Amino acid sequence: MNQNHTILIVDDDPRIVRLIERYLRDDGYRIFTASSGNEMRKMLVQEKVDLVLLDVRLPDADGFSLVKELTSQSSLAVIMVTGKADPLDKVLGLELGADDYVTKPFNERELLARVRTVLRRSSHQEPTSGDNLSRAVARFAGWQLDVPAQEVTSPAGARLILTTREFQLLVALVEHAPRVLSRDAILELLSGRDWTPIDRSIDVLIGKLRKKLADDAHHPKLIKTVRGVGYKLSSQVEYR
Repeated sequence: MNQNHTILIVDDDPRIVRLIERYLRDDGYRIFTASSGNEMRKMLVQEKVDLVLLDVRLPDADGFSLVKELTSQSSLAVIMVTGKADPLDKVLGLELGADDYVTKPFNERELLARVRTVLRRSSHQEPTSGDNLSRAVARFAGWQLDVPAQEVTSPAGARLILTTREFQLLVALVEHAPRVLSRDAILELLSGRDWTPIDRSIDVLIGKLRKKLADDAHHPKLIKTVRGVGYKLSSQVEYR
């Protein structure tokens, strides 16, 4: 399976690049490298990439700006890599759409495990297994969710760009509508990352999804908050 996946390492430290490249090549991945944001952009035009390992500090740009750029334009999986263990950096990276976050120095097995998990999740983009939605197209409030094609279309017919986790969250909400999903249930459905009790990433993810669905954050009509319980999709869902 690994031979079918291509990873782009974006880091200006040659030693780190060689180390990560060796780890991943030994595990069967196809690897490309870039040492700046501009090189990254050129490489993404030239090659089909499944995952970007993106350093936070680059000579011509910071990783936070780049991850925002990447996730706003495509569903490309991104793991941020940094030498800082600041939890605020981690939260910011996840808020901007990164799928995971690795801190230097990292353990080889941990890095490989995180890469495998993110690639597996982005390949399937389905938080449940075997339900009707995985083989159907759902319509709600004018939106269309095509899970087999991994596409979301707006009422105006425009394709919506979602990150892997945003897509998974939308699938979960649509599939369980009109039931309320607790945060724990959503965490379970969006498996594949190490969540902690203080992790508020679900709330952040809900906010990002609302924004992309043009759902007013202060008075949401589509994704509603049920205080003390969780979230639900407040719309009738039709399938075809």
